[in-house]
This record gives sequence, C-alpha cells and structure tokens, in this order.
Amino acid sequence: MRFMKTIRTALGRKGPAILAVGLLLAAWQAVSASGLVPAYMLPAPTDVVRAFWTDAPQLWEHSRITLQEAFYGLALGTAIGFFLAVLMDTFDFLYRAIYPILVILQTIPSVAIAPLLVLWFGYEMTPKIILIVVSSCFPVTVGVLDGFRAVDRDSIDLLRSMGAGCWKIFRYIKLPSAVPQFFSGLRIAAAYAVVGAVIAEWLGGFGGLGVYMTRVKKAFAFDKMFAVIFLISAISLALMAAVDLVERLCTPYRHLDKKS
Repeated sequence: MRFMKTIRTALGRKGPAILAVGLLLAAWQAVSASGLVPAYMLPAPTDVVRAFWTDAPQLWEHSRITLQEAFYGLALGTAIGFFLAVLMDTFDFLYRAIYPILVILQTIPSVAIAPLLVLWFGYEMTPKIILIVVSSCFPVTVGVLDGFRAVDRDSIDLLRSMGAGCWKIFRYIKLPSAVPQFFSGLRIAAAYAVVGAVIAEWLGGFGGLGVYMTRVKKAFAFDKMFAVIFLISAISLALMAAVDLVERLCTPYRHLDKKS
C-alpha cells in the first residue's frame, strides 16, 4: 500500500511533465511520418531510438570518457569553489580581489576558452577538466558565499559571548546555513560539467560524446546526432538527481514536511 501511494504521489507530481513530453514526441513523430520535413533533416523519434540502439556500444564508450572528465572537473571545481567561498568570507580584501575575477571568467564563452586550453595542454583529458573546473566553480562559490553571508548575526554574537572561536562559529552557524545554497550551486555545476566536457571535446580530443557528435555531424547522420543530444540531457539530469539524493541524505530534516 505504501509503495502504491508513493507511485501515485510521484505520478501526481510528474504527470503533467510526462504528458507534455508524450504529446511533444507524438507531434514530432506525426510531422516526420507525414513528410512535411525531410527525414534527413528531422528524423522521427523511432529512428532516433533505433540509432541509439545500433550505436549503443560506441555511445557507452564515449559516455564513459565524458563522465570521467565531468566527475574529475566537478569534484575539483566544487572543492575549489568551497575553499574560495571560505576565504572570501573570512578576508574581505580577498572578496574584493577575487570575486570580480570570477565574474569576468563567467562572461567569457566556453567555446572561446576551450581552443586555448587545447593549444596549451594538448588533446588529452587535462584541458577538458580545466574547462569544467572554470565553469562549475562559480555557482558553488556564489552559493556557499551567499549562505555564509545570510547567517543571523545575533547567533554569531551569542556564540562569541559564550567564548566560541572562529572554528566553532563556522561549524555550528555558518556551515549549516550554507548547506542549502551549496547544493543549489552544486546542482547547477553538475549540469555545467557535462556541457563543458562536450564543448571541450568538440574542439579536440580522442574520445567522448563531443568527439562522437563531431563525427556523426560530418557524416550527416542526424538520427545519431539527436540520439547523443538526448543522451547528454539524460546524463545531466541523472547527475542533478544524484545531487538531490545526496542532499536528502545529508539534510533529511529539510524534507520531513514533504514526506508527511
């Protein structure tokens, strides 16, 4: 009974989105089947599924490379972003010095940075990881920093009056306050990680979904092109869902009301 209730609740929440996607796929299939758009320009969803199934071994191998790059870059970007947020919150002169640089880096398109990184570091995994670090560091830094600065000052003054030092204030006040913003930034960074890896692979590499996309584009295999696009979207959604799961495990108290 509890399992069925969970399913009904999930369908109630996701039902409109599932219906909208189903209608979109049905309309897409109808347009492709009617011949209004040539099949080589807009392959039918069934052709995309067939291409995905046919090239599944290659897609899996390229996905493994892209996921490895995304994982390394996201892990480093998250650690660097958290460390920078702590530094900027602790030292105001570092905030004034570093924050503008982070903003400027975010205004530079990834496609403009990627060729330079490939030129400097070659075609291996290093330039991809660096690009992912640059793109994923900013949302984590901003989220954590906003969480630190949203702390109730009265709580800090109370701990100081009780003899608490900087470490205890950070552990018991600032860190718990920044947890929700940290996971919000991490969720955005997880989506950026896959996109950053694919963009870097477009401009040079020996494997990965970006390399696969370049090859099928040159072959005008648009059914395979759509297949890899959907796969990239699925991987990004899966990473974001993984972040949600980690957040629920780390902060179960924030979801008690939702469960009830």
